[in-house]
Formats: sequence, structure tokens, C-alpha cells
Amino acid sequence: MSELLKKLADKLNICTIFTYGCGTIKTTVVSDEQLRFFIESFGYDAKNDDEIQRSLDRIEKKRWQQAMDAIYVVTVDDKAFDIVLSEEEAKGNVTVSYALEGKSDFKPLDVTFCEEEKRNAYVKLKGNIGTTLEPNYYDVVVKTVKGEYKTVLAVAPTQCYALDKKGKEKLFGFAVQLYSLKSRRNWGVGDFTDLENMVDLMADSGGDIIGLNPLNVLQHDFPETASPYASSSRLFLNPIYIDVEKVPFYEEGDKDGQAIWFAKEKENIDYTAVYNAKIRALRNIYARVKANDCSDYAKEFDAFKAADTGELHRLAVFQAISEERVKLKGKASKQWEESLSSALSNGVEKFAAEHLYEVDFFKFLQFEADRQLRLVEKKIKERNLVIGLYRDLPVGVSKDSAEFWGDKYLYMQGSGAGAPPDNYFPTGQKWQLGAFNPFELKERCYKPFIRILRANMRYAGAVRIDHVMGLSRLYVIPDRGEEGTYICYNEKDMLNILALESHLNKCVVVGECIGNVAGGFKEMLTSRNIYSLGVLWVERNDENGTLKAPHEYEAKYFASVGTHDMPPLKAWWYGTEIGIMKDLGLFTEEEARGGYGWREHERRLLLSALDNERVWPEDRYRHSDYLYGDGYPEGIEEAVHSYMAKTNSEVFMLQPEDIFQSMKVQNLPGTDIDKYPNWRSKLPVDIEDMASSEAYHRNIGAVKKWR
Repeated sequence: MSELLKKLADKLNICTIFTYGCGTIKTTVVSDEQLRFFIESFGYDAKNDDEIQRSLDRIEKKRWQQAMDAIYVVTVDDKAFDIVLSEEEAKGNVTVSYALEGKSDFKPLDVTFCEEEKRNAYVKLKGNIGTTLEPNYYDVVVKTVKGEYKTVLAVAPTQCYALDKKGKEKLFGFAVQLYSLKSRRNWGVGDFTDLENMVDLMADSGGDIIGLNPLNVLQHDFPETASPYASSSRLFLNPIYIDVEKVPFYEEGDKDGQAIWFAKEKENIDYTAVYNAKIRALRNIYARVKANDCSDYAKEFDAFKAADTGELHRLAVFQAISEERVKLKGKASKQWEESLSSALSNGVEKFAAEHLYEVDFFKFLQFEADRQLRLVEKKIKERNLVIGLYRDLPVGVSKDSAEFWGDKYLYMQGSGAGAPPDNYFPTGQKWQLGAFNPFELKERCYKPFIRILRANMRYAGAVRIDHVMGLSRLYVIPDRGEEGTYICYNEKDMLNILALESHLNKCVVVGECIGNVAGGFKEMLTSRNIYSLGVLWVERNDENGTLKAPHEYEAKYFASVGTHDMPPLKAWWYGTEIGIMKDLGLFTEEEARGGYGWREHERRLLLSALDNERVWPEDRYRHSDYLYGDGYPEGIEEAVHSYMAKTNSEVFMLQPEDIFQSMKVQNLPGTDIDKYPNWRSKLPVDIEDMASSEAYHRNIGAVKKWR
């Protein structure tokens, strides 16, 4: 690559070289073709040296062509911004005033200016703010002899919101895939009433937290696209979690008992049957709500719609268009498609007006989902759980989504987020998720990011930031390719915004950083009071795979045995996922043999670690190596849960799949439904039977011995 091309890529924060780990550390030099693709996707020319030089000149001039950036993200103890003025303005009187964002009561802001740089007839001044400002967003106006300039000042705390353990030393709770919950009363998918019942179960057991999969809305017309990490909008909830029988104006005749019975009898979740049964029932209910528009419930719905700032309407219109497209079954004209291809297309307003009933129905779904999740929060407060819900924010959004349709230029064009090969996913991952354009995001004052944070912190005491490394750099792959490179974001701004929203929403932040993590990144998270995941299978001491002892775990961990991308404990023991990968052709015979060999080695390491910590239950102490035909060790779940409960980590998350010996792998990364039924496994036990089961009591007892 030429030095000029490298310089341009560096200016645009496109990595030209990066390392990744897959057994050994490897280095990749990004091709010129890849660099040009990403440079051009940011709107700059790079076909030859002349174009590259013009692009560099354009970047150099850009900051001098506007007085201030759209936003300045600072901290409470380091408040400064810069402003470009003509020499004449810089010599004259410069005053600054501020007000809380959206308010009109502007007050003088104490700012000391000093000259930073000159360019032709312009001067860049640095403004150091002397006024004490509480963490929040402020509108700032700078007035000079020639005019006035406006910006937004985001003042962040230096750390994220601190976990208040309310006098408890260590906490524990469940990590639950909500859809997987079985109960005798639900319709074939776990719902918000099941979640309420889990709150009671958790409180009765002495726990304080329930971790959840992302609850975001998925594709309305294709319910089988079930990955909660590829949503249609990260701003809104999945209506499949609505307990239909709990909705006002529900009638028993709304329930399709036969369809629900068949769905519940199936081994895996039948999303199409369950979702369609719920939507049919909710349409009936909605008709009654419209007919009783003077009821308190209908008035509450009207207030919900009135509070919308536009995002709800966009989602509802998108869903109505998608539904109409399916009804037409490919008969829609090219002109019709083009007129509705994005939120700004010329036919959207007309379509919305002509389909107002349908659009309002989709708004109703969000209203009721929000109402029922709010009831869960109410239950959490009644039962006095320390943290309550621990929600999950995905790293990206489906490119066939309301978010992308509503504002596609906010996202990288012609590419999507993924991950390079690492020790856990040696073939890499091509998620094809929409990724924010970092330059456009800042021009929008980070508002899209802020809205998503607020939506997922709502009703939550903690939030997990999926692939938190994406706030610093994100691996992006062209749609027509298998290899990509890292695109860097303004790490300081992104993390400060995260800290500010954490503070404003009183929400603890956990960063998922498993995979290709840059050196020092985890330490930086800790310094900002961002918790990390401490996963048993990941926390190793050496290349031999020796497991870290409990006393070696960090305090700022949300510890767990595994994750949704890893097999449950019993399936791990038998190497179930290795066999699945081999059967699907994702592993060769040789790779599978190597995998089984390593798993046998890992089992020995686990048994040794459990022995060293003396955590085996007294009545189920291990009596062999369980490696050659002795089966699954009795009591190993209790031993492992005791081991993890002993860790220094402030929070330990159990998985019901481990307690009840599930053999189902919830998600097999790198596969879709054509190969493996991801996100469809049900728990082996109904919620109603959990508290009375011996397995539950023994495992909770093992945890409470140490927490």
C-alpha cells in the first residue's frame, strides 16, 4: 500500500493493519482494495494519488470551515471545547451562555479562551470552562462581534453508575433466555408474566438479578428470524413476549387453543405458530379497544402515542409496509416498491394515511409490551431486588430493519459488522449487522446512540453492552466479501456518553468483551467502572488451559459458567457442540478429533480445579475421573456453582440450563436455521416446578453457601 493511501485511511480511522488471535497471534495487512472500499463508503475519493491528495486536503480544511463541532463530549473534571473564528472575531468580545438541553433559561458560562492554532485569516481558540456543571446535556451559544454559534455540550461523569449492593457482599441471579421459559400457562414462548414469576422465584431464593436476552422487536412477517441480536429496532420490544390473556379486553375466544397446544408439544419453539396466534388475538383485542375509546386503557394508549418523538411511528409504518408487501406476494410494482423503499421516500406519508388503522395497531403492540414490562419492574421494586433486570443491548441491527429503513445513511453502506477469527470462533463471524457510520453519528450529536442506550436501560438496573469493543473499534466486512478491517470510533466520546446515560438512568454497565480484545481495553473498562464478563471457560491462566481459581477473579465481574453462545455444562462435558459442528461440515474429522481431545483435557482441568477448592457436595463427592465410560459426574453442577459463587466477582449469574442438565446448545455461532435451530431451545422444566425440584434447591443452596 502506498504511504498516501495509508495516510488517508489513518485520517479516517480505518485500520490498515491489525492482529487477531486464533491459537497464535496473527497479523493482517489490509489490502488496497479494502481500504479504497471503506474510504469511498465515507464519501472520499481514493482511486489514484491525485484523488487521495484531494481527499486529504478536504479533511484538513473541514475543521476550519465551521465554527464549532456539533457536539463536545467532556467530563466533569475536564471541560473544554474549541471554536474557529476569524482573526477579527477572536480579537473582539466573545461571550458564552448555556442552558440544559431543550430549555430556554440561558445563563452566562465562565470560559477562558486561549489561542491554539492559526490558519490563514482564522484562529482556533480553546475554551476552558470554569463553571461547575452537573452531568447532563447542555445547549451552548457563543456570541461574537459578527454573530452567534451553537453547539451541544455533553458533560459526563468520569465513571459509570456505581452498583449499590444495599449492604450485601456478593449478589447472584439467573441469566435467562426469556423465550425459552416453559410454563403451563404460557402460549409456547416465555412471556412477561413468566418473567414476573421468575422475579418471585429469584426473590424467594435470595437472588437479586435476572439477566435477559435482548428483548428488541424482530421481523413481524418472518417470525422464524429469531435471533435476538439481529433486531428490527433496538428501540422497541418484541410483541411475542406479551401475555395476551393479561391484556385488558381479552376474551377467551381470542385464544387458538389447538394451535397453541401443538406449538407447546413441539421439541423446539414454533415461532410462526405462537406469534401468529398472538397477533390474531391482539387484533381482536385492539378492535375492542378502538370501540371503547373512552376507557382508561384507551386513553393510556393515546398518551403513549402522543409521547412519540417519531421513532415509534417509523417502526409502525415500516411494519405495516412489510405486512402489505407479504400480502401482495411479489405482485407489487417496481414503482410501488421504490416509493416506499425508505422512510424519506415519496410514497410513505400517503401509505401511512391510507393504512392508519394498521399503523396504529403496531403502535398498540408496543404500548402493551411496554406496559407489561413496566409491571415486571413494579414487581421487582415490590420484592426489593438489588439490581432487578439486567438487559442486553446488541452491537448492531438487522439491515432489513426499521432502523436501517428509517435512517440508512446513519449506517455504513455496503458492509456490515462481524468479527475476525479468534480462539472461540476460528472461522470468524460475518454478522452482516448494520453498523453506525462514526462521522455521521457525531454529526447527529450521538443522538441515535443515546436513544438506543435509553431504550435498553429502561426498567433495568444493569445493561450488558454486547461486543463492547465496538465502542472503540468494530470489525466491518463488505457485503461482497469475507474479510474486512476495523473501523475506529471516537472511543472517548462513546464511553463518556455511555457513562453519562448510565448516570442519568441509574443503570450499571457490563461490557461483553470476549474475542479479539485490544491490550489494555479491559483495564480501561475497569477504570470507568464498567464491569466485564467473567466466564469460567474463558478465564484461563496459561496456554495449557488451567482455570483461574476463584480468588483470581476480578471484583468488577458479572461471572458465569458459560454464555448463550456456549453449550450448557452437561453438553459441554460431552462435547455436544463439537459433534454438531462435525455433522454440519464445519469441522473436519481431524478438527473434531482434536476438539474431543482438548475437551478431555479440559474435563481433567475442571475436575482438578473443583478438587482444589473442595467444592464437591459432601454426599456426592466424585469417585473417578469420569473419562472412560463412567458417565456424567453426579453433583458436578453444585460443585461448579459453588466454585463460581466463591469467586471475588460481585455478581454471579447462574443459567437454568446448567441446573436442569439441558443438552441443547442455545446458539451455534456461524450457523443459521438452515443448519441448526438457534434460539429455539426450551428449558427442560416448567417454571411452576422449578422451586420444588431437588436440582434447584441443591444448586441454589450451593451458591448461597458462598453468597
